[in-house]
Amino acid sequence: MEAFLVATGIVALSEIGDKTQLLALLLAARYRKPLPICLGILVATLANHAAAAALGDWLTQMINPTWLRWGLGASFLAVAAWMLVPDKIDDLKAEGHSRWGLFGLTVVAFFMAEMGDKTQIATVMLAAKYHALVTVTAGTTLGMMLANVPAVLLGDKATRFVPMRVVHLVAAAVFAVLGLLVLLGIGMPGQG
Repeated sequence: MEAFLVATGIVALSEIGDKTQLLALLLAARYRKPLPICLGILVATLANHAAAAALGDWLTQMINPTWLRWGLGASFLAVAAWMLVPDKIDDLKAEGHSRWGLFGLTVVAFFMAEMGDKTQIATVMLAAKYHALVTVTAGTTLGMMLANVPAVLLGDKATRFVPMRVVHLVAAAVFAVLGLLVLLGIGMPGQG
């Protein structure tokens, strides 16, 4: 349950102001059809985060536990710093519909936007930390949906009520604490 809750919370916080949330806002404003956008986000996130969690789980089998602990700790600290750098919508382009309509456009756009993104990297790290592929994938997917569905349904009104700088600082602090705990060996499977 810890893996699910941590994954959900970290990704929901990390996603606020992230490029994929900005993409959700852009698609919602342009097409005004929330259902295919929300379903597209769900499918893209499940596919992307399942692959990321599988990679994290695989890494735990391939890397010496001591090296893994140091790598994970450093990665969590690096993502904490990365959280302080806001994403910009200028990097995103959502052109016309694909052959599969708005749903297909959203799936492809979200899947690609998540490649190498903070939340994808967090999914890899959380799966490596908890050895819980399904639980981490479910948690990170729920976190993405918690952050993006309101963005799609409420548009930019949702982001006006949330001070993004504070959210990014809180998320950075959570990643930093996780990084320090991992470096100390606290909460790692088989550790104290």
